[in-house]
Amino acid sequence: MPNWGGGAKCGACEKTVYHAEEIQCNGRSFHKTCFLCMGCRKALDSTTVAAHESEIYCKTCYGRKYGPKGIGFGQGAGCLSTDTGDHLGLNLQQGSPKSARPSTPTNPSKFAKKVVDVDKCPRCGKSVYAAEKIMGGGKPWHKTCFRCAICGKSLESTNVTDKDGELYCKVCYAKNFGPKGIGFGGLTQVEKKE
Repeated sequence: MPNWGGGAKCGACEKTVYHAEEIQCNGRSFHKTCFLCMGCRKALDSTTVAAHESEIYCKTCYGRKYGPKGIGFGQGAGCLSTDTGDHLGLNLQQGSPKSARPSTPTNPSKFAKKVVDVDKCPRCGKSVYAAEKIMGGGKPWHKTCFRCAICGKSLESTNVTDKDGELYCKVCYAKNFGPKGIGFGGLTQVEKKE
């Protein structure tokens, strides 16, 4: 079928990408807003992208999914990463050995108690410390996780809306949860929903 739109098709959303909004990676074109990690939905650029066949990832998710596994491989020399990537849907721990140590101390003392009760980020599930905390929807978020759940746009207090514990930019919220019908960007008088 001929390409009447004048541009290449986006590798993520399959819509036409015009030159002014185009980012190319591995011979494929993307909208700037669609150039997101397939694991964590973080915005990418030429320095943070890692491509694998037709998939694009941030370097962290790429390492979790396709990097070497086992003791000594991870986020630093001689370091064992305990991040399995489950919260990103990466399923990395197939057949990994269980830890030989018990998860709770066998001889608990009054000093073994948790010193600080740290909030958890609803998006990634990791601890949110005061220096990186942004409140939204009554919950603490990391600055990097404070993004629209649909388009991945970075949010601020002026353009954030929340629904059912998730954050959205005002545009995505209006499209998906706002009023529908004539005069609201939905149906016109000529079109009728059947």
